[in-house]
Parts: sequence; structure tokens; C-alpha cells
Amino acid sequence: MDGFIPSQAAGTAEIVFFDLETTVPRRAGQRFWVLEFGAIVVCPRKLVELESFSTLIKPKDLSAVALKSSRCDGITREAVESAPEFEEVAEKIFSILNGRVWAGHNIRRFDCARIKEAFAEIGKPAPVPVGMIDSLGVLTEKFGRRAGNMKMATLASYFGLGQQKHRSLDDVRMNLEVLKHCATVLFLESSLPNTFNSNLQSSLTVTTRSRSNGKLPCREETSRKSPPISLGYQRSAVPYTRTSLGKMTESVKNLLCKSQGSQPLNTLLKHSHSLLR
Repeated sequence: MDGFIPSQAAGTAEIVFFDLETTVPRRAGQRFWVLEFGAIVVCPRKLVELESFSTLIKPKDLSAVALKSSRCDGITREAVESAPEFEEVAEKIFSILNGRVWAGHNIRRFDCARIKEAFAEIGKPAPVPVGMIDSLGVLTEKFGRRAGNMKMATLASYFGLGQQKHRSLDDVRMNLEVLKHCATVLFLESSLPNTFNSNLQSSLTVTTRSRSNGKLPCREETSRKSPPISLGYQRSAVPYTRTSLGKMTESVKNLLCKSQGSQPLNTLLKHSHSLLR
């Protein structure tokens, strides 16, 4: 795919799902080092994989990489010490990313910044997307937090897609499958709202991995790509239980009528619409 020129005018720009694995700074002043890059190029009309590429990357500071990873299938110092440095694979990464639609989970806040930093460090221009799809934002708005938190591991567990491996190529393929499953559920709910939306009430009480008392199959370190906790996410949750829904309905409707310009109330209406029928 080297030398790829996007056909933007024809609306045929391909989608590239990509993911970075990096070191996690432990104290102030430490930086992120890219340890792995993985990507799949996807046809936007058929959602089939056209091309894939992944590579481990040796950071300039090997001491920043743990001797033994605390994650399942994690990247160790031994794994990257013989890998190419970023400058050696930069041309290939540029050809994969440049002129395509970028897609991934939380890439807007994390991966895009690391890509720019890595290219700036070697004194070369960074690739530029023609569009961006951050599944963290899209799924938070469209699918809501019915699966629990918005981590990829939690979403994958919700759909029975297996455990997240925290390896770039595996994670981007999982990301695409999660999007397909979410889109299918939303399609069914919009097609037969009276039939399928009633099931949403029970899913609002799903127990997330962080709330359960069960032991995980392997210890998972704090992710550098975990979605931030903010008021925006808290507004997405329905602030009442199923048993109080009937009593709340009329008061919520009245409050919405009085505050048509209020964004939080509009958000509440959007996520509660199917329950207020």
C-alpha cells in the first residue's frame, strides 16, 4: 500500500483501525514510549479487512520497559530489545495512516498525540487523516453505558468476544467487532422499538468487572487509554431505578418542557426515550 493516494472526491477513502501499545509513565517527567503499532485497513462499504500491519518498536530508553509485564500477553523488555526503532518503520506507518479515515478506541485523546510525538521526534511530518471515528465517543453517545464502563475490555466481555489481549493487532480487530455488534443492536432497537427497547431496562443494572468480587484471570495494570471520569459520562446513566420509573415519568416530562434549552435534560431525554414510552 506504499504510495496510496486517497480518492476523497469519490468518497472511497478507506478506514484504518489502529492501536498503539506504550509504556506507562510512573512518575512526573516520564514520557510515553511507543512499543507496538498495529493497524487494519477496512473497506467502508463491506467492513472487510483489506490489509494488516503490526510491528514491535524498540524505544530509545529500554529501561522504561518492564522486565516482566503485569498484563496477559503484555510486552516485555526482552520482546522489544531486538525490534526496529520507530524511525525504521515510520515510512510504513505513514503509508498506512496518511489520507485515510482513522478509527480506534480513545484515539483522539491518546493514540493521535503519541503518533504526532513520535514523528516529531525523528523530524518527519506526521500522517494526516481525512476523517476520524473515535469509538469511545461514538459508543458513549449512541450505545450508552449499558455494558458498564466504556473500556474496550468491558464492551468485548459484554458481547462475549473474549478477553482483551492488549496487543495492537488483536485489539483493533476486537474494536471492529465491538462496533459491528453495537450497530446491530441499535439497528434492531430502532427497527422494533416496542419489542427490543424493553430489554434495555434490565441491562442498566449490569455488574461491571470493577464492581464484581470475582478474581480476574490475570492482573491488569492501569490502562493509559482508560476513558476519563467526567460529568459527561455521568449524565449518560439513567438516574432512577426500574421500580420508580412510573412515578418519575410525569415529573421528568414536565421538567423537560420547562427546560428545552438545557443540554443535560436533552441528554437525559435521549437516553430515556425508549423507557418513557
